[in-house]
Amino acid sequence: MAAPQARTSGFPTSGNGASSFHLWWSVPYGRLLSAAAVTLEVVEPPVVDRLVFWALQVSFVKPGGGGAHLGLQWNRRHPGGTAVNWGGYAPDGSLLSGSDSLLPSTPDDPNTRDLSWWPRRPYRLSIVRADEQTAGGLFGWRGTVTDLEAGTEHVVRALWSPGEFLRGPVTWVESFQRCDDPSFAVRWSDAVVVDDRGERHRVDTMSADYQRVEAGGCSNTDASVDARGWVQRTNVERVNAPGSRLMLPRGV
Repeated sequence: MAAPQARTSGFPTSGNGASSFHLWWSVPYGRLLSAAAVTLEVVEPPVVDRLVFWALQVSFVKPGGGGAHLGLQWNRRHPGGTAVNWGGYAPDGSLLSGSDSLLPSTPDDPNTRDLSWWPRRPYRLSIVRADEQTAGGLFGWRGTVTDLEAGTEHVVRALWSPGEFLRGPVTWVESFQRCDDPSFAVRWSDAVVVDDRGERHRVDTMSADYQRVEAGGCSNTDASVDARGWVQRTNVERVNAPGSRLMLPRGV
């Protein structure tokens, strides 16, 4: 049986019921990273009451294995339908443990916490290695969301990982909505990483990647660049193919 060529309507048929698409950061090759940050703005919010997650994801190394993701959610389990998530997985696939969050969680989820956020407002997502280690020698990785308009910083919590450094930063969208539900869009901007020497590197290129139709994803998602950053959008004609390198305009 031939694989489907397109999926532009109905629900995604992937194992978790979501359609995902990614922007892989171009960072200095071979450098160990101690921090990654990016600004997220939901420029066109979802209108359908089904889960959507926008996140910055990193992998942990030295030793290798496991990773974590920090981002905002459109999530009806939380007040106002808005939440923040900072969670991850160990090399064996188990959930990473972490410190207790000061943010409340209506469904009592250690990873996903109540947080009011608003469309068309910039939020800074930062993943930074904390100074402290656990008694078992695990490193603390602090996930923070800062409302740049209000100047309010929310430390979600610290996750414990054996990894001393980061690699492979990527920003992504995970949507549990129908492929033909009304379009929504987010913009990512001012992406930076800090290496183990303390040097700050600005990211000016990201590569588009999409969940394949045969893996259950929607084929009408797209990633592009505008005058301010990288835009990911659902229910739209795909202009940039998988693997497209999307570079910011000069001066951005």
